Amino acid sequence: MLRFRNLIVIAVCCVSVASHHAHSEAEDKPAATPAEQLAAIVTRNRVQLNLAGAELVIAAARVKADAMKLKMNIAVVDDGGHLLAFARMDGARPASGYTALTKAATAATFRQETGPLPKAEPDVLLSLSLQNAAQASGGKLTTLRGGVPIVVDGQVIGAVGIGGGTGEQDAEVAKVGIQALMDRLAAK
Repeated sequence: MLRFRNLIVIAVCCVSVASHHAHSEAEDKPAATPAEQLAAIVTRNRVQLNLAGAELVIAAARVKADAMKLKMNIAVVDDGGHLLAFARMDGARPASGYTALTKAATAATFRQETGPLPKAEPDVLLSLSLQNAAQASGGKLTTLRGGVPIVVDGQVIGAVGIGGGTGEQDAEVAKVGIQALMDRLAAK
């Protein structure tokens, strides 16, 4: 019993010393301004993709797909993988619409282009974890090519997913759509 009381006394003393030390450090620092207090709890001056930007990407991607004589599905998502705009070109396969959205969501949330894993030694654990991640995400994960993130000022603000061509064609069309957005931003 005496030992337990000694532990409690020691613990109370440690807490008291620690709080006094933290309090004296706080007195040494100047008080935070209201702006600094808000900056600590919110993110300001964040670039965000909007519907007009997503529609610009789709328009440019459609022009490129037409030039390549391809019928494609085009999905544009925000940085969290949520759909902003979608277009299925006349004659495009309906099933590729789901694929396009999955490619876009994967590129946005993984912050990189989609595509197959490097052809090194097969990694059973990695394969299983990708399969489990795909299932846990409701199927919003793919290693198919054709998902490309949209990066502005070093920040991923969304992504484009294309379905309907080969993986290389899908990625090419996505990049043309993104470049149109970048060109418009550079012109402002």
